[in-house]
Amino acid sequence: MTEVRVEDAAGPDFVLPNRLEASGPPESRGQLRDTVRLLVAEGERVEHARFHELPRYLRGGDVVIVNTSATLAAAVDGTVDGVGRVVVHFSTPLDDGAWVVEVRAPGPVTGPLGAAAAGMRIRLPLGAQATLREPWPRTSIRLWRAEIDGVADVVRDLLAVAGRPITYAYVRERWPLPYYQTIFGKDRGSAEMASAARPFTHPMMTDLAVSGVAVAPILLHTSVSSAEPGEPPIPERYELPEWTARLINDRRAAGGRVIAVGTTVTRALETGATEGGTAVAGVGWTDLVLSARRPARVVDGLITGWHAPGASHLMLLESVVGTAVVRRAYEAALAEGYLWHEFGDSALLLRA
Repeated sequence: MTEVRVEDAAGPDFVLPNRLEASGPPESRGQLRDTVRLLVAEGERVEHARFHELPRYLRGGDVVIVNTSATLAAAVDGTVDGVGRVVVHFSTPLDDGAWVVEVRAPGPVTGPLGAAAAGMRIRLPLGAQATLREPWPRTSIRLWRAEIDGVADVVRDLLAVAGRPITYAYVRERWPLPYYQTIFGKDRGSAEMASAARPFTHPMMTDLAVSGVAVAPILLHTSVSSAEPGEPPIPERYELPEWTARLINDRRAAGGRVIAVGTTVTRALETGATEGGTAVAGVGWTDLVLSARRPARVVDGLITGWHAPGASHLMLLESVVGTAVVRRAYEAALAEGYLWHEFGDSALLLRA
């Protein structure tokens, strides 16, 4: 597995006001999932709509690709001698049985635990123990490869019995796990919700089908998303099925567009894509970093939430639709008061 780097500044430069951070799901604001705001940007055009209006911005012959990964209750409380209480975020299982974890102080903190170090032992519920071994990947400043001691399947039992969804300081209350699931999630494995798909509802799926838009799955299990500014996305497990790749290539050949639901889908689709824009089925780990240096080849547009300043996700957006469209969209979203993060509003960004 190769190391990944981000060498360019990530995306538009802006300051996110606290008032635009969604502090809870839209249901807590008296909205349905599919009534969050939707900004549509294509070329110089910017329009404002509601998410349930998405089908009218797509065309018969387009194909929408969704992520079937379901969210884990990946945050577990623990204790460390000499430190006290901590929270362990279980990010990714590794092939050797170890886990990638992030360790944080309890409460509304904004970064990893500064005292985390190789050899630290964390006592967990059910008699389990996590021992930090080395940063993962080697250049990480917040993620660790950890060995988990306990009975077989102890992590599965830990998350089921003592886990809760990972949350950050801007979310003021704890919400049950169903609030962090999408209608497509059936394969458990994401540390955090593939949130671009959260506003989709079953009636919307009917509307898409009636309008001739196909929907097909990929799988990418998301890691913890609390990257530091300028930090690249870490390697993640993905699977692009053969029949999904075939459908994409057929639809593109007939003039249809490929619309990715989220940065996770975009990364999975582009991992094996040929320079000529052919989708290639595959399964394994992806460490792809999309940017102006490696533009998207298959994806023609994407549905996405709003990302924090400096996030590598912004480079990915630019790789699909270009710098000008992303900057125009973010300027409009800030001016119009769109809400950020996993419980916020949405955008449809299209390559002109």
